Amino acid sequence: MAENNKEDLKNRLTPEQYNVTQNAGTEPAFTGKYDDFYKKGIYVDVVNGKPLFSSADKYDAGCGWPSFTKPINEDELKSDTDTSFGMIRQEVRGSDSKSHLGHVFPDGPQDKGGLRYCINSAALKFIPYDKMDEEGYGKYKKFVE
Repeated sequence: MAENNKEDLKNRLTPEQYNVTQNAGTEPAFTGKYDDFYKKGIYVDVVNGKPLFSSADKYDAGCGWPSFTKPINEDELKSDTDTSFGMIRQEVRGSDSKSHLGHVFPDGPQDKGGLRYCINSAALKFIPYDKMDEEGYGKYKKFVE
């Protein structure tokens, strides 16, 4: 993986990806490429490539951002209280990358644990199921099947 210093990230990421992941920005609702996207595969951290979410856990929450009921591995995420914009929310960041990913809310499907991981498309890279082996993510296929 490439080094994650600020200059390197500015060169590797789009301005929107950089703003979202490094400045805790948010893409406008219903504009992200993965909001209304339901192909089979996994979503990885755009900064360091760590697997974060499976298409099997993605659902349409109607909020305008990709929503997931759970991460592939909870250890890849960390959560902090975010009090910006006069709200109290739980921010979700990549454990290693420290990338801002989005927020987690307790209003997800109750039969799936009750959480809604509301994640910015700009913080994610999608790896299609049929390319997972080729891209080094074959061991994560079990989370998609």
